[in-house]
Amino acid sequence: MTVVDHDGRGVAEVVVFATPAAASPAAANPAGAKPGAAPVLKPAVMDQRNREFVPRVLVVGVGTSVEFPNNDSVSHQVYSFSAARRFQLPLYKGQPHPPVTFDKPGLVVLGCNIHDAMVGYVYVTDAPYFGITETAGGLTLKDLPAGDYRIVVWGPYIADAPASLVRTVHVDGSEPVIARFQLSLGLRARPEPRPRRRDWEY
Repeated sequence: MTVVDHDGRGVAEVVVFATPAAASPAAANPAGAKPGAAPVLKPAVMDQRNREFVPRVLVVGVGTSVEFPNNDSVSHQVYSFSAARRFQLPLYKGQPHPPVTFDKPGLVVLGCNIHDAMVGYVYVTDAPYFGITETAGGLTLKDLPAGDYRIVVWGPYIADAPASLVRTVHVDGSEPVIARFQLSLGLRARPEPRPRRRDWEY
């Protein structure tokens, strides 16, 4: 599938997730796990380099742990005011802290108490299939069982209304998902939402 702007150019850093429109045993067990077995979630990493979060946007499944190493030349103090996951890491360089577990679905906006221009996003989803678009705006969601799926996209630079960013597509089980989201509005000049330290309860 592809996400493009109103001029037809690909949009990177867009979260895409697919949820079965109707429950089915195959769709409910995407990893092929045995009935009753908990899915194995690999840890994710959001680094800090050149006073930026790398990657700026990360999408993970509910229950995933994320490491926040600091491979920058300066210290950072990562925090989130978001309802889906509030936390604050002490000022640090390197990788001295345990990973943070994201156990609720929702958008988590990250900031740095030292560098106000830094902003990052962890999108936590309970959808069984998800990913993020690359530079050309493309993403391949593989191995979806046949059926109808609700596809939703989100990106920090997208200004279109959320209701316009939802599609229902049919998958026959033998081909990757084919869907094209063309945005109506121009992209934002800077990512939104932004972290606001006044929202953090110290």
